[in-house]
Formats: sequence, structure tokens, C-alpha cells
Amino acid sequence: MNLDQLLPDLLSHPDDDRALDDLRATLARRAAEEELLDVAYRTMDSPIGRLLLAATAQGVVRVAFETEDADRVLSELATQVSPRVLLAPARLDAVASELDEYFGGRRHAFDVPVDLRLARGFRRAVLERLNQVPYAGTVTYAELAARAGSPRAVRAVGTACALNPVPLVVPCHRVVRSDGAPGGYRGGPEVKRRLLAMEAAA
Repeated sequence: MNLDQLLPDLLSHPDDDRALDDLRATLARRAAEEELLDVAYRTMDSPIGRLLLAATAQGVVRVAFETEDADRVLSELATQVSPRVLLAPARLDAVASELDEYFGGRRHAFDVPVDLRLARGFRRAVLERLNQVPYAGTVTYAELAARAGSPRAVRAVGTACALNPVPLVVPCHRVVRSDGAPGGYRGGPEVKRRLLAMEAAA
């Protein structure tokens, strides 16, 4: 169905959810075909709450937890990446599927491409080292600082993990304090504990 057919239907039945969904899907498809879609997003339910997923043509650029304000996250993406942000779930199907497999205990590493443009310099170096931490394993902030080439930059590692734009996919939840305590987490300390316990039990 094209826009000329969808718009009259929607205008004559403004409460028709199916017509609105069809319009969104058509707009997303047309935007992708005409290379007007810079950031696609969708939401998904998970055992740790609703997640907002966003991706550019290069890969997953943002994973946001339910505790984060979705409108603020989308506004930041519009400012930091591109104002052409659109609800277009199809681009996120692969990452949503891999996240489902992860939460189901069937996936231990993510294969989807990741766009780390929101992390620069040392923060990016830290995130690039995180994929070397195995499933159900942990590393301390101090150990990760050494791996990233700056052994004294423990606080900077903590900041990099706290600001990780793609948690879960880039597993900053596996970074713990030297005394074994979980430490902070973008999704909250309880979510971090649950993720570590889930991986340990797999």
C-alpha cells in the first residue's frame, strides 16, 4: 500500500491503529529506500525491562534501559548523530533477536555490527576491550584500565562504562570493583547483579 492510499484511510479513521502502523512501516521503507533514514529505532521487552534500540547503517548505536527517558535518548541521537530518526523496527530485528537469545541463555556473544561513534578517545578504547571479557567472566576497573593502555585511569574506565551507549551488546556489566562489588551501571546496580547472576548460572 502506498502513501496516497494510506493517508485518506488514516484521516478518515484517526484512531485506526492498523492504518497508523501501516503508515509508519511505509514511511520507514520509503526513507530507507531513498537513504533518508539515518537512525532507526524500536523498543523491545526483556527480563530486565523495556529496552530502546537504535541503529545507523553502520550498526547498533544505542541501547537504552527502561530507567532512561526515551524521549531524551531520541533527542540526543537527533543532536549527536542525525535529526533523521524514525521508528523503523526492521533495521533492529537482528539485534532484537540476538538479545532474546542472550536473555534465553542461548547466546554468549553478539554478532551484530556496532557503531561506536558516541564514544571517542579513551572511552572508545575501553569499550573496544570489553568484548574480550568472556561470557560469565568479570574484569576489574583497574585491570581494564591496564588493558586499555592507561593503568592509572581507573576512574576514566568507570566513566567509560557508565556512559557506554550500547550496554549488553558491549558488556560493561562484566566490569566490577577490585573488592568484588558490582559497582555502578547505566541500568542500575540491581540490573547489573541480575545479568551477572544470569550468566553465572548458564
